[in-house]
Amino acid sequence: MASGRLGGRLSGGAVAAAEEVSAEPYGAVRLWLAIVILLVLAMVVVGGATRLTDSGLSITEWQPILGAIPPLSDADWQVAFDKYKQIPEYHQINKGMSLDAFKAIFWWEWAHRFLGRFIGLAFALPLAGFWLAGRIPKGYGGGLLAVLALGGLQGAIGWYMVMSGLVDRVDVSHYRLALHLSTALLILAALTRLWLALGRRDGAINLATIGAGHLWAARTIAALIALQVVFGGFVAGLKAGLTYNTWPLMDGRLVPEGLATLSPWYMNFVENITTVQFIHRSLAYLILGAGLWHAVAVTRVTDDARAERSAWLLVVLLATQACLGVAILLVAEGTIPLHLGLAHQLGGALIVMAMVLHLHRIARAHG
Repeated sequence: MASGRLGGRLSGGAVAAAEEVSAEPYGAVRLWLAIVILLVLAMVVVGGATRLTDSGLSITEWQPILGAIPPLSDADWQVAFDKYKQIPEYHQINKGMSLDAFKAIFWWEWAHRFLGRFIGLAFALPLAGFWLAGRIPKGYGGGLLAVLALGGLQGAIGWYMVMSGLVDRVDVSHYRLALHLSTALLILAALTRLWLALGRRDGAINLATIGAGHLWAARTIAALIALQVVFGGFVAGLKAGLTYNTWPLMDGRLVPEGLATLSPWYMNFVENITTVQFIHRSLAYLILGAGLWHAVAVTRVTDDARAERSAWLLVVLLATQACLGVAILLVAEGTIPLHLGLAHQLGGALIVMAMVLHLHRIARAHG
């Protein structure tokens, strides 16, 4: 393919020299970004575990600094437990739970918050160091500062979400949960895009071969994936995955009854559990079909193996995610198995990264 022919025309020494010249100035920055990306992926998984174990309301206060220190004595644990006993979730769901059972859910939420603080430091401190040393590439400072601001906003959104479950309800608002999840994946997408943009340029894809239509198709698929992330948050927040646990039918029908039972009509798209799950399923079919069609189309028209590989990587991840979703539906009996739920959460994050990679590869101009 194009990159292979380029390599064939250069001697081994010339290729190594080109790589060294282009990669050396940004190597440390890219390594730092790669580490932060891995931390964010871990955060997504831990966040999923916190939700699936119903641990998110176990810490009823937001203390950005002091909250990093967990209870250190029996008295401290009792104070934390007594605070938890004051919220509706304890009285309506966990009445009479033991202190040991409380500790189990507390540690998930504490780990989630602690990892968030750690990621903030792992991003902010090296960013300041690179900035003072003049190692931030020209034109990338604004993007990095935007990611930093998003990270701080995400912490506030997390507490905003928790607040919704502390007074009049036993769980968090599905709107706020979807916002929290979407912001996390937006941060992941932004970090991935920055990491890719700082990579070695060894030739651009022939846009005349790809065509504007294929670029438009890829961007449309990306928009559908973003919409699916939001509905994934709705499904999680409404616990819609615990209803209609059959596939491919819902309540014995391809199109279930009860899709438009709420008034006004538009509330069905965000409040009706039947409609929300139906949309989530339908979007999955649409995205997988569109991704497969796009991969075949790109393979037919391009001579760049990188574009083909990223297109098919996206298809594989989409198919795997769909299979995980079906598996969760079929085995969920009042609760979602932790390992499947976490795999599905991680799968969504990997799809976002793969989509960013594919857009990066086919959207670059020559030069």
